[in-house]
Amino acid sequence: MKAIVITSFGDPEVFAQREVDKPTPNDNEVLVKVYATSVNPADCGVRQGFFGARIKLPAILGYDVSGVIEAIGKNVTDFQVGDEVYYAIGLLDGDGANAEYHLANESIVVKKPVNISHIEAASVPIAGGIAWAALITRANIIIGETVLIHGGAGGVGTFAIQIAKAAGAYVYTTCGGYDLDFVYSIGADRAIDYRNEDFINIIMQETGGEGVDVTFTTVGGNILAKSLIVTKPEGRAVTITSVAGDLNTAIFKNITIHFVHLDNARPKLDALRNLIERGQILPIVGMTFPLTQVAQAHQRLEEGGEGVRGKIAVEVA
Repeated sequence: MKAIVITSFGDPEVFAQREVDKPTPNDNEVLVKVYATSVNPADCGVRQGFFGARIKLPAILGYDVSGVIEAIGKNVTDFQVGDEVYYAIGLLDGDGANAEYHLANESIVVKKPVNISHIEAASVPIAGGIAWAALITRANIIIGETVLIHGGAGGVGTFAIQIAKAAGAYVYTTCGGYDLDFVYSIGADRAIDYRNEDFINIIMQETGGEGVDVTFTTVGGNILAKSLIVTKPEGRAVTITSVAGDLNTAIFKNITIHFVHLDNARPKLDALRNLIERGQILPIVGMTFPLTQVAQAHQRLEEGGEGVRGKIAVEVA
């Protein structure tokens, strides 16, 4: 089968096309014909060597999957040949989905939402799963609360806005000025241009000095530390990135900080499927590349900026 692999760590130029053996499912595994995958910051980190020797080379990246089950192991009970599925692959769990086929244990696989395409479904597992983990599993937002989401136009941010709205929250978000109308269109109540506006001043003024119940940081640096200023006493702060700066504000305000990594994605994707099929969440795919242009997809994600909204998908079949 055709696959795009890396044989060394480095810039996007390390990708190469290879013919590799088509896998065969063991007892509890399913063989999935991959229709689409997508690019996440974690993909770029793996490619750059951030996980070192834990990634065995040559490696197939691509940790989101949407496709159709082609074969099943003898002990598989939840799925049949022909089922449309989507799921997230652990970064350290072997080959990814930048290939024509992927082999997965049935325990991580989920029925795909019926009302969206494979391209759209491939944008959901990691970004949608981690947004759910941050806001629902950890922050446990409830109806009527206020939430600040940093990076609202990004892959995780677009899901976070919609999940928070579905949970009944009032949503502040930061983004570039060119994305203000876009984030309003997916449910933000108040969008702040982080390049030209001070989110601290705006939120403290608009909340009468109280701040918000929950802050969710999807961008690195000192944003978490600054967000503690606008988090209410006894509030919650969640981040999915590395952090910098003084976090001692959390002590004096009794703020709970959650550092979140996606695990046990299956129940989260089941929940997201329900919301997607009800029309409460729409996956946002900003651009799509063919499998042979995975390197260009990585480069575009790393460039960021205007035009990069939601997820960058990779069409495989």
